[in-house]
Amino acid sequence: MIERSLILALLLMITAALNGCKKGETQTPVVLRAKENDKVTCPNCKVISSATELSALTLVPGDTIILKSGTWDNQRLILKGVGTLDKPIVLKAEKAGDVNLKGASSIAIDGQWLVVDGLSFNNGNLAVSKLNVVDFSVGSRNCRITNTSIVDYNPIDQTVDYRWISINGKNNRIDHCYLKGKAHQGPTMVIWGTNSVLAHRIDHNYFGERPDLGNNGGETIRVGTSDYYLNEAQVLIEENIFEHCNGETEIISNKMSKNTIRNNLFFESRGTLCLRHGNSSEVYGNYIIGNNVSNAGGIRTIGEGHLIYNNYLQGIATTGQTSAIAILDGVPNSEPSGYFQVKNARIVGNTIVNCVQAFDVGAGKGGNNRTVPPADCIIANNLILSKSGIAVAYTDQPQNFFYEGNIAFGMGSGQTLALPAGIQQTDPKMELIDGFNTYFPAANSPATGGFKGSYTFFQSNNIGANALDALHKSLLKANGIGPLWMTNLGTVLIVKN
Repeated sequence: MIERSLILALLLMITAALNGCKKGETQTPVVLRAKENDKVTCPNCKVISSATELSALTLVPGDTIILKSGTWDNQRLILKGVGTLDKPIVLKAEKAGDVNLKGASSIAIDGQWLVVDGLSFNNGNLAVSKLNVVDFSVGSRNCRITNTSIVDYNPIDQTVDYRWISINGKNNRIDHCYLKGKAHQGPTMVIWGTNSVLAHRIDHNYFGERPDLGNNGGETIRVGTSDYYLNEAQVLIEENIFEHCNGETEIISNKMSKNTIRNNLFFESRGTLCLRHGNSSEVYGNYIIGNNVSNAGGIRTIGEGHLIYNNYLQGIATTGQTSAIAILDGVPNSEPSGYFQVKNARIVGNTIVNCVQAFDVGAGKGGNNRTVPPADCIIANNLILSKSGIAVAYTDQPQNFFYEGNIAFGMGSGQTLALPAGIQQTDPKMELIDGFNTYFPAANSPATGGFKGSYTFFQSNNIGANALDALHKSLLKANGIGPLWMTNLGTVLIVKN
């Protein structure tokens, strides 16, 4: 009898978990995203066909609102309410990808524990309203947009400035979305700064093509502004793809402190991962593939205490501020909006393959009154393999740099300056990984077992980045990135060796 009761209870639990739309039942991120071509069936849900119907609802924790499939033209959706961790309020498409928001349609997310799932914004124009396509309010907390696309939501006048996703509040998440084709002024995604921790998470999104804007303000992601550069935002940007994001020099523009940018793929994007303002951010596990495309850059470093480690960069054909790893000169007594001196950076265990210039130390000297060289940095256990490039260029002479455990090989006549002690010139004996066209040390490589020093943030046996693992194989193939209902994302992500 007890066993029968236990079995019955277990069946009821499974049924409740699968029927994630019933009012009052616990909702988890797993059941919030419909499978490809699934249509939501939910007898107890609130089904709507307009923004007016949404505004008329009084929402309580556990409610699910279903948007009927079809074209939604000029609809200003406002999702307002207070859910809980166990009972979020969910707004989702009847069928993921089949709720097509056009014209001046947009959505505001204003409350706590709110989830938006499965929408498709395409070919809209918010020039008249100057609203953002997706707006997280100042009071938003623990809210989420997932499984959603925004494509070609452009005004005719490209100088009109609005964001496709604008993020205020705290602890919000944007995941498994697809954003492509922003051709007008303003970053694609903005995280607004405050004087307190933000703790937003941006993950598993596919940022598709963004054309060159021709001026400043074309970032794909901007975190904060210079006014808040000393505030610890603790934003996490991870496992996203940036493909042909050419809006401007900064693909990601990090302008606050203590953020983490990890395990992302930058593919043929004509710009840089830029630590523009702020201190003590971590950049690791990223793959930056330039494929020798002009102006496709690497990691651009400004400020103090940054940790840059375990990244893989290949085919970066540019020099100076857009070289594989650029360590910039600063401005004396810089204003918040200027360029602070690079100090106490730790650049450890990166692999740099077939790049024209692996490091530029003092990059940008002279421009914008930059005359203060980098100081007190460590460059250790990096692996540089080149066909004819430069391992280290000194645009300015650094102060108190320490090198250990680095290997550089294959430089051409451009490496006119002697390399410092701590950079060994020897063949690292790299192997090409079939199917991925990336290089890692062979078993008999001097990089294998050659790691020197002790670094609390990254410890390895080998020089260079970690071997290609399951996470990064999936990333390079775009598996699990973007909305579930979109197929064939990542077919252009072909790495050239």
